[in-house]
Amino acid sequence: MADTTKLDKKRKRDDADKHSQAATSGNKKQRSFDDRKNNKGKKFDKKRKEEGKAKQPSEAPKKQEREEAFDESIGKMDGQLLADHFMQKARRHNKDLTAVELSDMSVPVHAFLDTTSFHNSRTLAQLPEFLKAFDPNKGAALGEASEEKGSPHTLVVAAAGLRAADLVRALRSLQSKEATVAKLFAKHIKIDEAKQFLERARVNIGVGTPQRIIDLLEAGSLKTQELKRIVIDGSHIDQKKRGVFDMKEMFFPLLKLLTRAEFRDRYDKDLKVVIY
Repeated sequence: MADTTKLDKKRKRDDADKHSQAATSGNKKQRSFDDRKNNKGKKFDKKRKEEGKAKQPSEAPKKQEREEAFDESIGKMDGQLLADHFMQKARRHNKDLTAVELSDMSVPVHAFLDTTSFHNSRTLAQLPEFLKAFDPNKGAALGEASEEKGSPHTLVVAAAGLRAADLVRALRSLQSKEATVAKLFAKHIKIDEAKQFLERARVNIGVGTPQRIIDLLEAGSLKTQELKRIVIDGSHIDQKKRGVFDMKEMFFPLLKLLTRAEFRDRYDKDLKVVIY
């Protein structure tokens, strides 16, 4: 009987030990699971914070600078060569043009200002100096604007919106509170926004693409009474080695712009086409 009692007590102790070990093991597993869960939560919170920081950078990323390339032969052409160059490109882009149509699209020799004396590279950085070099007053009034809203003294014409944006930045030195360098191109700017801007701003220089400038002229938002020069970004070529003269979709609107009646009548007086 005594032996049976001892055996029962031993079995109870063994069962108690097993339950204790199972509970301990369960607690360890639960702690391990909780730890993993907490760590995962911390990592998730950290990741979320990092993602939040990426969306709100403390400093705006710098834009990648586009490499400039040029057709240096453009800067060596006088008025006669430029007039011939325009007609050659017109024939090349549309071989079906008649002699009369070509004549209507021609820019007269006397419209071009001879800039062959400018020997520096025609880079973005040199554009303000180029304008000063061929201004009768050596640039004294380039930073000034007419009292009339939307009436620039200079138009700069580029082949594309991205290039026009670069030209705007290059001309910032000629801008002031009373004279704005206006963005006249379609890149992220709706035409109604451009119209509203021209109606309330004094503009000394307008920079844009041919068709957008034509649209603003025809809308009456862009005025030409004070216009002295139309500068064509002619030397620049893009990554595909194309300039404004090589792109049919840009060249014909450019010709249409330059041969407007309001400009033709002034080419032998107070308005010039300047090829940069």
